Amino acid sequence: CHNINFEPFLYQYVLEPSFREPYINTNRWFMTMINQPQVKAVIGDFKLCEKMAQFDGKKFAEMQGKLDKRSGGSEKKEKKQAKEEKKEPAPKKVVEEEAPAAAAPKAKDPLDALPAGTLVMDEWKRFYSNNEEAKSVPWFWENFDKEHYSIWFCEYKYADELSKIFMTCNLVGGMFQRLDKMRKNAFASMCVFGEDNNNNISGIWVWRGHELAFPLSEDWTIDYESYDWKKLNPDAEETKKLVDQYFKWEGSDSKGRKFNQGKIFK
Repeated sequence: CHNINFEPFLYQYVLEPSFREPYINTNRWFMTMINQPQVKAVIGDFKLCEKMAQFDGKKFAEMQGKLDKRSGGSEKKEKKQAKEEKKEPAPKKVVEEEAPAAAAPKAKDPLDALPAGTLVMDEWKRFYSNNEEAKSVPWFWENFDKEHYSIWFCEYKYADELSKIFMTCNLVGGMFQRLDKMRKNAFASMCVFGEDNNNNISGIWVWRGHELAFPLSEDWTIDYESYDWKKLNPDAEETKKLVDQYFKWEGSDSKGRKFNQGKIFK
């Protein structure tokens, strides 16, 4: 590809005879082109370079000096304007910060509003965790405050829908997670009885107050309706036997299914 504007310049000022000599075909093409009537009408008679043009540093400096003088006035004017512009401070940009959103009020445990009584739930949980049931169950009865706390028995309503033991255990684990905010004032031992395709869940719960606790908070209502709940008489011998069985994780449920595994809510 040839640049028709650039090549005449080379042949006129740069490509002296010794330089052109090896490029026979290119020279022939160029001479044919410049002698075409249409080209000749534009560039006229064309004279080939006889000696390569040399760079003249002195002449270049003189020309550059003239250019600098011509542009000097405008440069000074521009600098002056720039200084004047700097003197005028730019208006400060005011950024209005949004007020931080108010934090949502922390949900309160409705059981905190009830009288505390003498049973210290944290103390009971520590004792149960750190001692054998032979010691912890008697401790519970010695310290249980029946005026301010109640004992409840629960049993899952839909045993016929349960299959694998691990899936049944997951139901208990999920329930405990959703009741996390209830831990402060409650304790439970939930047990799975039976085997795969024949099992159920039941347990003993203890919490502050004498009413069914779950309806007191929306956060606690997800699972409890899947269970039957019965408030137990702490003075009844039957209650003492149930508490002993569920706190010790042993025995069988009401249908004769043997204890399989348990989970403690504490």
